[in-house]
Amino acid sequence: MKNFEGIIFDMDGVIFDSERAIMECWLEIGKKYNIKDLDKVYLLCTGVTIEKTKDIILNHYGSDFPYEKYNEEGTKLFFEKYKDFKLPLKPGVFELMEFLKSNNKKIALASSSPNYLVKKELEAQGLINYFDKIITGDMVLKSKPEPDIYLKAIEELKIDPNNLFVIEDSFNGIRSATSANLKAIMVPDLKLPDDEMKSKATVILSDLLEVIKYLNE
Repeated sequence: MKNFEGIIFDMDGVIFDSERAIMECWLEIGKKYNIKDLDKVYLLCTGVTIEKTKDIILNHYGSDFPYEKYNEEGTKLFFEKYKDFKLPLKPGVFELMEFLKSNNKKIALASSSPNYLVKKELEAQGLINYFDKIITGDMVLKSKPEPDIYLKAIEELKIDPNNLFVIEDSFNGIRSATSANLKAIMVPDLKLPDDEMKSKATVILSDLLEVIKYLNE
């Protein structure tokens, strides 16, 4: 087994198949209002806070874009589809959690989503008790790709960064983790890795079951 003391997980796109679920809602609302290029703009928003998402959208479509109305409709549609905060899981989530716990590894979460939402979604799928520390976007000043959230996770875990892995799916997440001098395992979701990601990530794997094999080598 590889020599490490803990894992820091991103949440959306790594634990939950939520990036795809959210994008489907965005595109549905976008089609209704004939908003162009929304799929491309959405990919720029993966791995960042709600506030940063708003900035990206207004920067692309202009300050007069009715963001609040659009976001309210999209959020309503999302929670109609996924009632009680029960989001679809990525393959291998429970297997990886059990593998880490059985080997006495610390588990942390570093999600750009707000704290109340993160906890509701983890509780809904019976995952919250696996985590020793939960760091969310509203606990730090700067969003991914800045390293703040991972620096906070390192501080909370009290583990040397050399003894930690991060699991991320988004480009901004990989940038954030590597800026914090962490070893980043990339499990791509909506966007395939480019040359930058191939150079920054320690390894690129297809799913969380592959992560177990990698860590167990």
